[in-house]
Amino acid sequence: MLARVLITTADERTWPKDKNEPVLFLGEWCLLYSRRHVWQGMDYEVVTYHWDDRKKLLLDYQYLQCLHEELLEDLSVQLNHMHDTDHTLHYWRILVGVWLGYFVQMLYDRWFMIKYAIESYNISKCYILDQNEYFSVPNDMEQFGKIFVGDSWNEVIYAQLLKAYWANNIRLKVINLSNKKPVYNLEKTSSKQYIKRAISNFVAKYHGILPKNDEFFLISTGFSLEVNLKIQLQLHQIPKLWHKQETPKSKINKERRKWSLLEDEKKEQFNLVARRFISQHLPVVYLEGYKSLVLLTQKLPWPVRPKLIYTSIAYSVDDVFKCWAAEKKPLLVINQHGGNFGTNTFSFEEDHQIKIADKWLSWGWSDPLGVKILPIGALSISSKNVKHNPKGGVLMVEMALPRYSYYLYSVPVSRQWLDYFNDQQRFISLLPRYLQNFFLVRLHPKDYGWDQFSRYNDAMPDIRIDDGQKKIVKLIEQCRIYISTYNATTFLEVLGWNIPVIIFWNPLHWELNEDAIPFFEVLESVGIFHKTPDSAAQKLIEVWDDVDAWWKSEEVQSAREEFSLKYVQIVNNPASKLVNILQNVANDNKISFVDK
Repeated sequence: MLARVLITTADERTWPKDKNEPVLFLGEWCLLYSRRHVWQGMDYEVVTYHWDDRKKLLLDYQYLQCLHEELLEDLSVQLNHMHDTDHTLHYWRILVGVWLGYFVQMLYDRWFMIKYAIESYNISKCYILDQNEYFSVPNDMEQFGKIFVGDSWNEVIYAQLLKAYWANNIRLKVINLSNKKPVYNLEKTSSKQYIKRAISNFVAKYHGILPKNDEFFLISTGFSLEVNLKIQLQLHQIPKLWHKQETPKSKINKERRKWSLLEDEKKEQFNLVARRFISQHLPVVYLEGYKSLVLLTQKLPWPVRPKLIYTSIAYSVDDVFKCWAAEKKPLLVINQHGGNFGTNTFSFEEDHQIKIADKWLSWGWSDPLGVKILPIGALSISSKNVKHNPKGGVLMVEMALPRYSYYLYSVPVSRQWLDYFNDQQRFISLLPRYLQNFFLVRLHPKDYGWDQFSRYNDAMPDIRIDDGQKKIVKLIEQCRIYISTYNATTFLEVLGWNIPVIIFWNPLHWELNEDAIPFFEVLESVGIFHKTPDSAAQKLIEVWDDVDAWWKSEEVQSAREEFSLKYVQIVNNPASKLVNILQNVANDNKISFVDK
């Protein structure tokens, strides 16, 4: 077997200078489309991606969920010891649990791919960057979300794994850097964001004189200003708009990171890997900055004893909120934010949210016991009469996901986005030219290095492209029919608004749970849902001349209504509906959680 140089990321500083030297790319994430003029001429192979076996992906998810619980329990003990606290497991689940889940699932993917490559290929050496190991440590969850999608952070992880476990298997060639700080290419804060943040800080101080100690607390709700105000007025409290607070910044203390979670050599290999790496990558705010974080929460002008806390998205990246909410121990209500929930086979985000919430509000579906999840409808989707243009064109909305895997759920993972993109191309190519002329393809606003625009422009230069910055409702109102290509929010919105839609995706990459399958079969029976681009293209050709006649038919509308009732109930008066739910939850003394 030919010996090859292992390349772990798209960072070309770790590629051999001799482009004739045979190389082994660890994954498709190394092969940037914009740099194909470099790698196409190389003698290369790409390691087979382990999660292309979706059965393995599901089994790995189940294993990692069990491991998450074990590690979270041990990490809670460790953090209580280091901070001289005695918080419950539920407290640390709220504060640290989401980061731990993301990190361990990503670490497993990086570890397994290196292990598989070394066991399956003849690797001569690997170039790694001489970077300060602690520069890869984020300050908080928000920063973590920005850096783990890029090459720099991932190169650090791969290098650390190679040095820790495979230094004796392959030669590691260290590249000295004049600047050892990784280049993360973080998004710059715009002037509008600075102004918005300044206004938010001013409003927060103003609100400090208004709250009652025992009122309802609403933050990051996903509602419009008008609905937010209505909700609070109907709750009989002075309206306040609470916003995300800046997380305190602290310096890394290397001495405080010289620990690992309790290790038992009887545990399987990756379990030990995770226990060793957690201390090296735990965000600063949970360790060195924890006291500053707690102090900040004590100074916030937020209610001292809130009757109930309601949010849609603050549970994840808002560490100030999470710490404050965990300390207060009130009823925590989380509202469904976006699609995929309730229809997927597996999802860490969904599982985590439901575990930390006392009540989780869905857009229509419920859990088997009907206790934790309350189906109240899609409160955040506008109930305004959104209309389409029967003489308009075709709006096809695309999605993009990080090149490197992140938290696990039923979606295309890593290189599988390329399969998704190929399906999009095939769908359009099967349509007659006259129909293609009506197309507008809306790209995902975040590219993640996939070069969506260039790929489309090269493959189909005559197709009109939207960069994803325009408001989607305006584009919907101009189209005759909407083409949905992934299981997320937008196809639910158009079904709720009764906009003609054709949905297609690969069911092997968007696995549905047993409860959801019958509802998608109903959509499939009337030509709304398709499992192949070929079937979807055929349907579009069939209905194009009179889309409304098909869409308004009794059987199509019956199927749409049945599905919408389960997964996207549009609520005409979301403020009143939510107020009624929150008051009932607040008055229900039977609510409890096993972790508390």
